[in-house]
Amino acid sequence: MLIRTGDTVEVQTGNSRGTRARVLSVDPSRGKLVVEGVNRVYRHIKRSQKNPQGGRLSKEMPIDASNVLLVCSACGKATRLGCSVSNGGVKTRTCRACGADLGQVGRAKEVPAGQAAASA
Repeated sequence: MLIRTGDTVEVQTGNSRGTRARVLSVDPSRGKLVVEGVNRVYRHIKRSQKNPQGGRLSKEMPIDASNVLLVCSACGKATRLGCSVSNGGVKTRTCRACGADLGQVGRAKEVPAGQAAASA
């Protein structure tokens, strides 16, 4: 999954369609994201010493990563992401609309000296 915590995304489906908001957390194993202000539900809280009033607590629930598109910081459009590998073996996220570099995906691979010269 190429979307990270702190990215700005645009919701494509559901009640919050068209909303642009920040990603609060990512669960790559389940393919879900928690987006600020999107997919809000009420959690009913029973009265207790910790919460003497009780009531309803509104919180965000996870949505599927396929229902959002990343908003490119360079062109401002909601776009799909691609990956590209530079000569140094660094894998980066790229905007499919404008081709802008949106940050590194992982650690740089160790490329042997002979292969780096051959690929250049």
